[in-house]
Amino acid sequence: MHLAYPAVLAALLFCTGLYGVLARRNAILVLMSVELMLNAVNLNLVAFDVWLSRAALDTLHSGQALTLFTIAIAAAEIGIGLAIVLAVYRNRGTSDIDKLRDTAEGHGPDGPDSDAPAAEKAEATA
Repeated sequence: MHLAYPAVLAALLFCTGLYGVLARRNAILVLMSVELMLNAVNLNLVAFDVWLSRAALDTLHSGQALTLFTIAIAAAEIGIGLAIVLAVYRNRGTSDIDKLRDTAEGHGPDGPDSDAPAAEKAEATA
């Protein structure tokens, strides 16, 4: 098999993951898109390892070893990422990235940019 086939497939996977990271608003879908991007990298590592092992006399298989490390890192990333998303969802009630960013910057209903008069804010805090 030619090297171009897995390389094109990996490029398509990576572009799909990149689109998912840039276009999605749900934090879980962003994590899944990052996983797609890591799988594209894994596919390239294995494909180039097989291609280079045919040309060289040694069979070190360093691409496959790096793929195992990438899989371990991806598993840790998804575990920690999901734990963070669940904790944020329990505290804030949403996993929408735009809403979370707005509340962190103070643009939410309690922030300094709200339209409530100062007297109502003073009564609310008292």
